[in-house]
This record gives sequence, C-alpha cells and structure tokens, in this order.
Amino acid sequence: MRISASAPGKFVLSGEYAVLDGAPAICVAVDRRAVVTIERHGGDHHVVTAPGFSGMTGQFVAGSGGGLRWLDGGRDFGLFEAVWNASRPASGESPLAFTLDTELFRDAGSGRKIGLGSSAALAAAIATALHSLGGARAARVAHAAHRQFQDGSGSGVDIACSLTGGIVEYRMEDRRATLLQWPQGLYCSVLWSGVAAGTQSRLARFAGQPASPSRDELSERSRAVVDVFANGGEAPAVIAELGRYTRALQRFDEAHGLGIFAAGHAVLAEQAAGDGLVYKPCGAGGGDIGVALATSSLSLASFEKTAARSGFTRLELGFDPHGAMLHDEDEP
Repeated sequence: MRISASAPGKFVLSGEYAVLDGAPAICVAVDRRAVVTIERHGGDHHVVTAPGFSGMTGQFVAGSGGGLRWLDGGRDFGLFEAVWNASRPASGESPLAFTLDTELFRDAGSGRKIGLGSSAALAAAIATALHSLGGARAARVAHAAHRQFQDGSGSGVDIACSLTGGIVEYRMEDRRATLLQWPQGLYCSVLWSGVAAGTQSRLARFAGQPASPSRDELSERSRAVVDVFANGGEAPAVIAELGRYTRALQRFDEAHGLGIFAAGHAVLAEQAAGDGLVYKPCGAGGGDIGVALATSSLSLASFEKTAARSGFTRLELGFDPHGAMLHDEDEP
C-alpha cells in the first residue's frame, strides 16, 4: 500500500491582522508543496518521520477511541498528533509508516524556514491523506488541528489557501474561500529576508489590544484591495490600492508595536514607493518574506537587484492553482 498527498504553501497578499477583525484577506498558493507518504511498515507500531526537519522517529499506536498514543519520540510531531486526533482514521491492524516532507519550505543553504506556511500546508496534506484511510473530512480536520497546534491563534487563511489552491479571498467568520483572478499585467516577486520570524509571538502580542483608528483603517483598506481584485481591476489600480494598504499597515504597525516592518522590510517599502511599484511584508512580518509588485517586468527586475543588495533573496516560485490533493492510493 502506498498513499501520497500534498498541499501548497502560500503568501498573504493583503489582509494580515485585519482578517482577525473580520476583514477579507487575499492569499496566494505557491508551488512549494508539503508531501505526506503512507506505506505499510514491517515493525510492531506505526512510525512517523520528517527528514530534514527532525532526526527523531515517532512510534505510536491508535487507542480504542482512535486517538494517538506515543510510545517514543513524539515531541517533534505535535502537528501530526493534532491532525491524527482530529481525523481519527481507521488505521487497521497493519503498522503504517508516515513520512512528512516539508523540505521545499526551507532555505537550502541554512536550513531556515522561509515563511511560506509549511505547517498549514503539512496539516492540509496530512488531513487529506488520513481522509483516504477513513478519517474525518479533511477541511474540518485541518482547520481544527492547525488552530489547536497554534494554541488557538491565527485566522485560518493559510489553511484555506493550502486546501483550495489558487488566489483566495478569505473571510474568517465562516472560513469562506472565494477564488480570484490574478490581474493581467501585474508582475510579482516574493523576496526572503533571510530572517525567520515568529508568527505566534506577534499574534499573541496583538491579541487583546483594544480597537483603534489604525485597526479600522487597515480593515477598510483590506476591503478595498479585495474590491479591486474582485472587480477585475487593472494592474495600475491594484498597485495603487496595495500602496494605500501598505501605508495603512505601517501606521497599524507603529500603533501596535508589532515590528511588522523589521528585518529590512521598512527600507524596501520606502525604496519601492513610486509609480507602478509597491513592496510589503507578508503575514505577521518581522522577517520571513515580502512581496514586490509592479506594472513592468523591467522595473520589478531592477527592484529585485535593489533588494539583493539589502540581503533579500528572490524565491523561485510560481502560482499553484491546485489545493490539497491525493496523488495515489495503491493497493498490492
């Protein structure tokens, strides 16, 4: 038996933080995929490995209620445990070997995570694979397990994008994901800062902060970006609206002390400000990745060189129209 499933990574184009206040976000799936493989195993227990992430081998059994119980090495596999317990698949009597591959979500040289949503992609891939073993519906499982893994923080936008693929408008209140079209003539480059950032620490810092004019403004600008996408806005209109959104995000950052534009993002945002070009950090910020957008491929290429001089690396990425999927399910 061999089962393989995968799900794409993502970057948040707009709506970070504002999505927690009910505003829509736009998230883009990229062609770096987390891959989960399940095969029969000759040992006495189920095993799980994550080459490139952990040197541990987790050994576990499924309890009578379907939940997971570790026998050894489980401390590196908290996300797998959360997804298994939410899914509760019919694992059968034969021991299984699970391989979790998120190698494409790390920098090849340093091994550091580059901020493309590896945990969400992996949760969606695991949930999809376990569904084929009789587990609960993958979308419900992935959302619930990833939220538990993040101690209840986050909006679920990354899970929705990994499940759906493509360019997604997401609203947190009903986990609604609506596909959007990428504007013609809009050029995009995702740039890695070289600094790994902690999403949960920033979300925890933000949680409980009172309403403020900057929060209201960010939500308003988030809705405006979605409107221009949904109405088929042309590239110059999208750039202009994202520029207004980025300036609102900067004011929001200053008001809440989150450090979103740290790790060089502020410098690039200032250097990009001009006709036909905009740059912003993605997601929680403070490192990880940012996105540059332009109406001209030449101006975008010039900006990439500017970013490289500031220590940023252009990631070789393409849009991924496909969400979480089962690749094969072979029986001997």
